[in-house]
Amino acid sequence: MPSSLRVMKFGGTSVGDADCVRRAAAIVQSAAAQGPVVVVVSAMSGVTNRLIQAAHRAEAGEQEFLPAMLDELFRQHATALKALVHDPQRHAEISAACQRVAEELDRLLRGTSLLRELTPRALDAISGIGERLSAPLVAGAICELGLRSVAVSATEIIVTDPYYGRAEPMMIPTRERAEARLRPLLNQGIVPVVTGFIAATPEGVQTTLGRGGSDYSATILGAALDAQETVIWTDVDGVKTADPRLVPDARTLPEISYNEAAELAYFGAKVLHPNTLRPVTAAGVPVWIRNSFAPEKPGTKITAKGTPSGAGVKALTAIRDVTLVTVGGPGIVGLTDVLARSFAATSETRTNVFLVSQSSSQNDICFVISSADEKRALKALRDAFAPEIAKQTVEHVSANPDVAIVAVVGEKMRGIPGVAGRTFGALGREGVNIIAIAQGSSEYNISLVIEAGSTQRALTALHKEFHLHEATLPVADNSSSQSAEEAHLKGRLM
Repeated sequence: MPSSLRVMKFGGTSVGDADCVRRAAAIVQSAAAQGPVVVVVSAMSGVTNRLIQAAHRAEAGEQEFLPAMLDELFRQHATALKALVHDPQRHAEISAACQRVAEELDRLLRGTSLLRELTPRALDAISGIGERLSAPLVAGAICELGLRSVAVSATEIIVTDPYYGRAEPMMIPTRERAEARLRPLLNQGIVPVVTGFIAATPEGVQTTLGRGGSDYSATILGAALDAQETVIWTDVDGVKTADPRLVPDARTLPEISYNEAAELAYFGAKVLHPNTLRPVTAAGVPVWIRNSFAPEKPGTKITAKGTPSGAGVKALTAIRDVTLVTVGGPGIVGLTDVLARSFAATSETRTNVFLVSQSSSQNDICFVISSADEKRALKALRDAFAPEIAKQTVEHVSANPDVAIVAVVGEKMRGIPGVAGRTFGALGREGVNIIAIAQGSSEYNISLVIEAGSTQRALTALHKEFHLHEATLPVADNSSSQSAEEAHLKGRLM
């Protein structure tokens, strides 16, 4: 029989304050009436950013800010705890646990300040504090509703390699630890609340899965426990045809495929972490994107096949804060290993390469990377091509940060002629200059590098060209995901 287990992840805005946590706990309560639930939580909204900022201030030798920063952080969680947990013993236990975590943070920041050094390992330890503070609060709120719940650190479960800041999971030991640590709790009717974002090496040293990695944590656990589905609760109604902040008439897609969702996430859609779908794709486990502030809305269901679009194009996305890197010069025509050496250099720094384009004359090879990786990627590339730069075989390794990528996505695009022509025509009519073009062999997307200032104009033109605001698709069957919230929708929070 298929598993009835659901993994439910709540993002930072969904646990942003006491009211949000209470709403999330009610959703979990309703879901638990239908079957076992594992909860994964992010830090309260804004906390991780503050922790990273504090780490860098400590690296600069600042210490005077620490008492006020720690007091504000602890007070934020203590205020939520007071509103959420009224049982005196449980309140005292959670307060003591949060105090221990706050004291650990104090030691980490003071050590960083004294050494004037912030290693990737130390940054992982500091940036994961928020989840360690929010998990006990959510577990306590669930207990207040009459269920049994415990906070569990993902460092006990998710095993990764030791690449701090962007670690990759090791699924075999993770599956073993998930079964050993979580299955007994589930069998006793206890709801585990697991810290998202963080994990640990086989030796137990804390790592992180990268910013936004709590989504990834949820699908890792879903795959490890053979869950029926994973539901990602956030503050949007689902996956949109475009970013509604840039295209006001963007609409929610009821169902999309793994491939389409992966392309959208990879090219900047903020709803999903780019790696989220990797653990569940092989097993065909559906993933839902739903709004914890409007749980009556069906959301978006992500499945193996999705639903086809008659226009071929399903959605648009754009990614900014990227840099166009060019390795160029007439001398590279005779270098047969330019691409291999370029990718080896970026791989060593774990730089994420979004797009690659090469001129037919081979005088220039350009690729787009995250602006956050620019400094170390440029250094690695210049080191890799140092002999050729000295001989002027390679004339330059240059960077242009004033660009954006716009991606036109749809799994059925390859079966419909003219998509590329319509794309270029729509942008041409709007006067949008295309700097570089790439289309994957899978033909799930056409990616265009444009000037950053043209992003909104490009998205609006393409959304109109492909009539994405008019398209009608079948409503996804949300009977499994939504039935658990019916009691909640009838006024559990009224």
